[in-house]
Amino acid sequence: MADPFDAALDLLRRLDPASTKRNLTSLISLRPDLEEDLLSSVDVSLTTQRCKKSGRDYLCCDYNRDNTSYRSPWTNEFEPPIDPEDAADLIPSGRVRRMEEALNSAIDVYRELYYEGGVSSAYLWALDEGFAGVVLFKKTASGVGAAGKGGWDSIHVLEVTEAAGKRSAHYKLTSTVILDLGLASPAVDSLSLAGNLTRQTQADIQLSGLRDPEIEQGHVGNIGRMMEDMETRMRNLLQEVYFGKARDVVGDLRSIQPLSEVGREREAHKEVVSKMGR
Repeated sequence: MADPFDAALDLLRRLDPASTKRNLTSLISLRPDLEEDLLSSVDVSLTTQRCKKSGRDYLCCDYNRDNTSYRSPWTNEFEPPIDPEDAADLIPSGRVRRMEEALNSAIDVYRELYYEGGVSSAYLWALDEGFAGVVLFKKTASGVGAAGKGGWDSIHVLEVTEAAGKRSAHYKLTSTVILDLGLASPAVDSLSLAGNLTRQTQADIQLSGLRDPEIEQGHVGNIGRMMEDMETRMRNLLQEVYFGKARDVVGDLRSIQPLSEVGREREAHKEVVSKMGR
């Protein structure tokens, strides 16, 4: 008999990617014992929450969640509040928190320049030989009237292992892009395009500076460059390969020319071929 967790993942891969969140909720209701494993393994569209103290929006994911509470990167507090003993293990402090604040400031500028809106959040936590974290972006847009919609979610999970002396570090980055586009109009009827793309990269990068603040800024800069390069590659891949292939398929299946005009062109082509044969 197949493992229930593997069966659930296989089922989600076969269902409509635009309904992954709803399907995931249905599976969890059927098998509550798989909730933690499924939530940590399946990427779904990010949700936004408003920080009550700062008034700023932040993104919610499994990495800043404790049951039904989410940690705000702006205040470093869970909303709603959780037990102080649990919070001590889940809330970063010291150098990790300083890097988290610097990374949030950096990606906020990046988001405004590249996305021209949307919401971004970054969360870090300590490891035995370094730290790990996640950088999140979300942008939604409307198309033609109320009938068009579009959503882009970027999830960058990183793991940083520092070498002895903190002169260099090994960076491992796993990036996932979730795309959801839809349009309904008399011209095209109903069109939906949804899916996700995941890529991974690793790099050993030198760290400049001797003091802790310089090393921390070095980590933030290295993470930002790796993330930017990965997003650029994935955007180009989506545009050139996936969208290009979709255009080819649609172009072969549907013609924007009237059937009468297509018939005349075919007849003219046959006439030319017949004359060349004679």
